[in-house]
Amino acid sequence: MPSHPVRLIAVLGLGQVVAFASSYYLLGVLADPVADALDLPVAWLFVALTGAFLISAVLSPLAGRWIDEHGGREVLSLSSLAFAAALMLLGLSPHPAIALLAILALGPGMGLGLYSAAFAVLAGVHGQAARGSITAVSLIGAAGGALGWPVSALLVESLGWRGACMVWAAAHLLLCLPAYRVWLPRRVRAPGALPGVPVAWDPTLIRLAVLFCGAWFIATALAAHLPRLLERLGFEATTAAAVAGLMGTAAIVVRAVDLFVFHRAHPVLTARLATLCHPVGAMAALVLGTPAAFAVALGQGIGNGLLSVASGVLPLVLCGPDRYGERQARMLMPARFVQAAAPALYGLALERSAALALVLSTAICGVMFAMTFGLKPR
Repeated sequence: MPSHPVRLIAVLGLGQVVAFASSYYLLGVLADPVADALDLPVAWLFVALTGAFLISAVLSPLAGRWIDEHGGREVLSLSSLAFAAALMLLGLSPHPAIALLAILALGPGMGLGLYSAAFAVLAGVHGQAARGSITAVSLIGAAGGALGWPVSALLVESLGWRGACMVWAAAHLLLCLPAYRVWLPRRVRAPGALPGVPVAWDPTLIRLAVLFCGAWFIATALAAHLPRLLERLGFEATTAAAVAGLMGTAAIVVRAVDLFVFHRAHPVLTARLATLCHPVGAMAALVLGTPAAFAVALGQGIGNGLLSVASGVLPLVLCGPDRYGERQARMLMPARFVQAAAPALYGLALERSAALALVLSTAICGVMFAMTFGLKPR
């Protein structure tokens, strides 16, 4: 049956909030209590999370093709079951090895159920008119980061880390899964998808892949290191943590601006503007010193917020809705692998100096800026 646009956005947005909060942002709060309870080095938990990222990178193009051929209801329903199983396994873990396996098991849920799958559903339903819906779901999904850590912290405080895992598993089973089953459409929009024939790597797709490799490298690196970077630029630790929060706030606000103000602009121009935001903030910090260091967080938040929307809109506008799910997932697959190495590589640069780290991320933005030229609808 047809799905009401607002209801479809609400269902997919809810799914993204729960999925991000219970996967990407889970260990930010649970890592220490899990490690203490199971006598496990914290670093091993994050190694397992890196493995989950790699699993999701392999599975996401398969999920995109499945959505192109059969619609998104089954894929997202399966993602809820996969998330719930991994979280319950983690909550019941009696041994460190089981806990590590449970974190690895988050990978299938992430590969099947994060932004790529939600955007593919919207492209299948709305076709070329999906930009506003994609932006709206991205805006709601950003709350997964804003709410994930504080909600998980409250759950750990009141129920312990095992109870927190069970609550997030219940959210997938009792909120997301029924919503997907009842309100996601079964309609298939991409009859041109040929079973067994992958999307070809043409020049447009290669440019987009390089663009988002850079975007995800910087986003993941700054998510891990921004407070430390700001300390190296002259802030006290508590001030650095507070200023780092500007990044998330700016990313949410700029998504709303894109939804209501930039929606008529060509997404290539929006992406081109986004690639310049981080360098502007970095240059302000390097030239003006500590008083302008907040611009790093602000510029990164604005740029990352716009690029998050662009990751869903650009392949739709440039290549059309046919086989969108597989194309968008394939475009982002290299970025998922790059993402896994970003914290370690950027950390090495930061150990040398904050200036070197900012020069590195600015240079990557220069490559991204270059990739936006030559992007034209086919």
